[in-house]
Amino acid sequence: MSLPRWTVYPALVLIAVLIVIAVPARRSEDPYAGAAGEAAGGSARPDPAGASGRTRFPAVVVLGIDGMDPDILAEAIDAAPELFPNFRWLIAAADGIQVLGTSCPPQSPVAWSNFITGQDPGGHGIFDFIHRDPVTREPVPSTADNDDHWYIGVPGKWRIPVGGDPRSIRGGLAFWEVLRRRGVPADIWRMPANFPVEPSQGLSFSGMMTPALDSAYGECSFFTSDALHQVELDYHKAVLVTENEGVIHSRITGPSNPFKDPDEQGHDVVESVPFTVYVDREAGAAAIQIDEGETVILQPGEWSDFVRLEYRILPMGATSIFGITRFFLRSLEPEFELYASPVNLDPEDPPMPVSEPPSASGELVEAIGRYYTQGMPEDVNALKREVLTDAEFMQQADLVYLEGNRMLDYALDRYVEDDEGGLLFFYYSSVDLISHMMWRHTDPAHPFHDPVLAAQDSSAWSGRPGTTWQDLHRDLFAKFDPVLGRIRERLGDDVTMIVMSDHGFAPYRRKFNLNTWLLEEGYLVLHEGRHREASPADEVYVFVPGVVDWTRTRAYGLGFNGLYLNLKGRELDNPATADEDESGVVEPGPEAEALLAEIKGKLEAIIDHATGLKPIVRCDLTREVYHGDHIDRAPDMQVGYNAGYGNSDEAALGRIPRDVLEDNLGGTFNGSHLMVPDVVHGLLLANRPVRDGFHSLQDLTVEILARFGVERPKEMQGHRVLD
Repeated sequence: MSLPRWTVYPALVLIAVLIVIAVPARRSEDPYAGAAGEAAGGSARPDPAGASGRTRFPAVVVLGIDGMDPDILAEAIDAAPELFPNFRWLIAAADGIQVLGTSCPPQSPVAWSNFITGQDPGGHGIFDFIHRDPVTREPVPSTADNDDHWYIGVPGKWRIPVGGDPRSIRGGLAFWEVLRRRGVPADIWRMPANFPVEPSQGLSFSGMMTPALDSAYGECSFFTSDALHQVELDYHKAVLVTENEGVIHSRITGPSNPFKDPDEQGHDVVESVPFTVYVDREAGAAAIQIDEGETVILQPGEWSDFVRLEYRILPMGATSIFGITRFFLRSLEPEFELYASPVNLDPEDPPMPVSEPPSASGELVEAIGRYYTQGMPEDVNALKREVLTDAEFMQQADLVYLEGNRMLDYALDRYVEDDEGGLLFFYYSSVDLISHMMWRHTDPAHPFHDPVLAAQDSSAWSGRPGTTWQDLHRDLFAKFDPVLGRIRERLGDDVTMIVMSDHGFAPYRRKFNLNTWLLEEGYLVLHEGRHREASPADEVYVFVPGVVDWTRTRAYGLGFNGLYLNLKGRELDNPATADEDESGVVEPGPEAEALLAEIKGKLEAIIDHATGLKPIVRCDLTREVYHGDHIDRAPDMQVGYNAGYGNSDEAALGRIPRDVLEDNLGGTFNGSHLMVPDVVHGLLLANRPVRDGFHSLQDLTVEILARFGVERPKEMQGHRVLD
């Protein structure tokens, strides 16, 4: 069994009759080129600030930069102040770089849900990237699932799906819904945990947690004529191709077909689109032709724009689902190698809305071209699986950043041309996902650090001669100074401008396997004859029937920070395993409280003898730190790892690896924030004075509402932030 890095998303049940729209012109230039290092002065158009009385509502702009750490920003500015004129202006206005308290745990869907609702996880019900099914203990999605659906069988291999619409799990009102009910306009661009999309008094676009068409977070395809390389990758979407007189035929897989019965092994039938590659080595190029679709011509080292793929779900074109992919031609010689991105939902005709109103996603295509719709557009999985090199990943990540700049220009055009004012929220993912994957190059103490790679030239990405990957964070943060400059240029300095991040960042050098520790301490018990993983190639899961003895197990881990008691009355028996009773054994009340206190004390006392450090700073009991109606669904404890440590991917997905502690040597993130909140504070900057005291994500939510004269709803937990 193989599970994705973050979570397990239900099979997409997609039924749509879609309209073919003209392909937009290619746009690859950076609209902000040349703006770096230049402070904006004044406004190119009349500013829309409510303070000047030119609009009906106050003008407030919130720039969300996922993962921007306040300490790293300060270090970058100290090292090269000339690269940060706009940040220095904003820092002066806010009387310094301010920290913003993150969520417990500091995971993106949890943190952004705190910000969206002004509540902690007890109120909104999002506790991790991964939740668990109380019957099977299997990982389930944390922010959205599908309504119950069923099938009507018809003769032959076909069936008719009924139901299955995606729905949000998150509780609480989004702050832009609170504004909408009071008539306040708000444009919400790529907000994480906003899928399915919640409407606003304006435009609303989904962000992180939006699935790709082919899987939960998207899986790239890789086509190679090198049989040895295909085997070495050990990746199910690495495809061996054969060239015959300069012609290669292959297919790009897409969604499962909800109308077809499963195959003999019970697997869903996956549809695919054929394509043909015509190789011309004299010209040093290849033409990639989609079956009955578009053609792109690439030279080695080039990236294509997005091309459209039609997946025919019913015969004779009765129903099709459209996706988009972009190609990267790595080489023609000595071997042919071609990357294809995960298949994104086509924003021109998505099988499920990625914007509200739904037409907005297609209108954006007309303005800036096709764009990534999957929730994590930087293809971190391609780098983890070594399908892309570090430099190639950074090329792809830069395409995402440049796309964001074009999208921001469109958002600013819309905001300036409207005389209403209101809120503009805009989100960038670049700092977060690049830091996850490239941290090791900036950190000589990381066990996965390679000094040769760290010293390689990065000037093609940074835009400045002499830079290397060792300078990554300085150069990455500097890319956002012209973004601030662009906003100042377009809107002026009288607009209330807030820059925030949901959390900071820290190294991830050592992996802690929570389930292995629980096994060694006797809290997790396996059936006789069952053992932990003997090697990384093994996959032993707590939720696979017959592995864990649930009659003697008192605690287990699932999710990146979550620990659950095997609680009587909450953990339930699985009717599919008639010979075993998986009901909980720990009595609620004093017994459960004593057990949690015991486990908490032991975890917080652990010393990693390889480093002399404590892997775990603090364990938070959720009944003590959460408030609201969803506490009963939460893990019983959130394990707060120290900087440098984190629960392993394997343990987060319910596996039981061999060792409790091990070096983090690749195949996963090497920088992280899935730790105790104290070591990864978020960032708060504003062009208004920041009030004294400690402020959190929920407080910023209350501040945004207050800017428009909206009192804090009673369920929100925050306070004012700005004067």
